Amino acid sequence: MQLYDNDISSAASRVRIALALKGVTAERIPVAILGAGAEQRSARYLAVNPQGLVPALLTDDGELLTQSLAIVEYLEERYPTPPLLPREPAQRAQVRAIALAVAAEIHPLVTPRVAGLLRTGHGLDANDIDAWKRRWIEEGMEALEALLARRPAGRFCSGDTPTLADVFLFPQAVNAGRAGLDLARWPHIAAIAGALRAIPAFADNAPAAVRPQ
Repeated sequence: MQLYDNDISSAASRVRIALALKGVTAERIPVAILGAGAEQRSARYLAVNPQGLVPALLTDDGELLTQSLAIVEYLEERYPTPPLLPREPAQRAQVRAIALAVAAEIHPLVTPRVAGLLRTGHGLDANDIDAWKRRWIEEGMEALEALLARRPAGRFCSGDTPTLADVFLFPQAVNAGRAGLDLARWPHIAAIAGALRAIPAFADNAPAAVRPQ
């Protein structure tokens, strides 16, 4: 199994966390996504993943999987222990909703390709782009905080065992810190992220700091 990966990517971090929780190893193939050496739009990588995004997972059966949510759900089905989805249908839907709130509502607005378009297509400088990112992260985190405030008591997003929701929330919490936002503004998120950071599968696979370009 091969994981096309990048250490600063929160999307790739989700897959690394899920692999670690499942106790599954994959060969990591780094793909640069920032600066002059960016590879994700190169012909070589587009031949692997036509979307030009990380992560991508080449399974032991030779199947190429893209999109972090699809990859993590594949891992859940292929390696069901420990489970990342609750058994009860409504709880499963709630867990997926939190994951999608990150993957579909926050993350797409703050990616490197969006930042690049804002810079080259709209003339925004680094401060403007940082403000753009903070604006969408803040809005998304506010909504997640409200959703998490309604959950039953538990250390994590759904009870006392990490789920798919935590796999997606944790890298986004790290991203918020990288954007200069204080997680203390969102006490439920901060408490969950703190509990997750004590788990090696999360701490060891968190998104790395963004290196200056």
